[in-house]
Amino acid sequence: MSAGKVLIILSDADKFALRKPDGSLAHEDTGVFLTELATPLGHILDAGYDVLFASPSGKSPTVDPLSESLLVYFGNWWAKRKDQELLNRMEIENNIRNPRPFGSISNEELASFAGVFIPGGHAPITDLGDNPELGRILLHFHNEHKATAVICHGPYALLSTKYASSSPGFAYKGYKLTSWSDAEEKLVETMKGGEIPDKVESSLAAEGADMVSTAAKKLGGITVDREVVSGANPMAANALGTKFVEMLRAH
Repeated sequence: MSAGKVLIILSDADKFALRKPDGSLAHEDTGVFLTELATPLGHILDAGYDVLFASPSGKSPTVDPLSESLLVYFGNWWAKRKDQELLNRMEIENNIRNPRPFGSISNEELASFAGVFIPGGHAPITDLGDNPELGRILLHFHNEHKATAVICHGPYALLSTKYASSSPGFAYKGYKLTSWSDAEEKLVETMKGGEIPDKVESSLAAEGADMVSTAAKKLGGITVDREVVSGANPMAANALGTKFVEMLRAH
């Protein structure tokens, strides 16, 4: 018997914008970050929850090519293979290759979900932060105090609550949140040779979120405030998955 249902939010994007020193705009490869999706997903499934994948228009998601590097797994080939096999299993058993478009999920259907999870990769900064239908979805989980897990660039999606129909504004003003930090993004900018216009940490802070970015958070610590658990980067994926399940069970 299922413990309940969890909605997993994915991006349709496979590129993100990078402004070059000459003012031109380049588009860098991205997608969902493999272990940031697979590790919490494993915890959710092991706890007996069913999952449904959703994205802006229902496009099959792309895996961020950087996230498939063994460097991300500190050389642990078995851990990478485990994550890839879980996503392969979702292709067979679930709708990861055919996510539900946000607009197809009614308010009545939202009532059937216990929680929502948004993984990272740079993709969310392209198409999740200003999506009104996602804003409507997230406002449901916020207003009903249902467990909400976000990691790395995933927290950028919370900004969508500003754009929902009849929205009172950014729903997470005053919340303590942890995301991929501007300092970490600066390293990516240096590596890519350009500027990423939309940064997660400063964008959320500008809307009133209380961003928590300490050495401990960057090394895998998580932040919990009310119904939201958040983490900075892939090192937080395991702790975030564990805490998210705990919060699902407590609701």
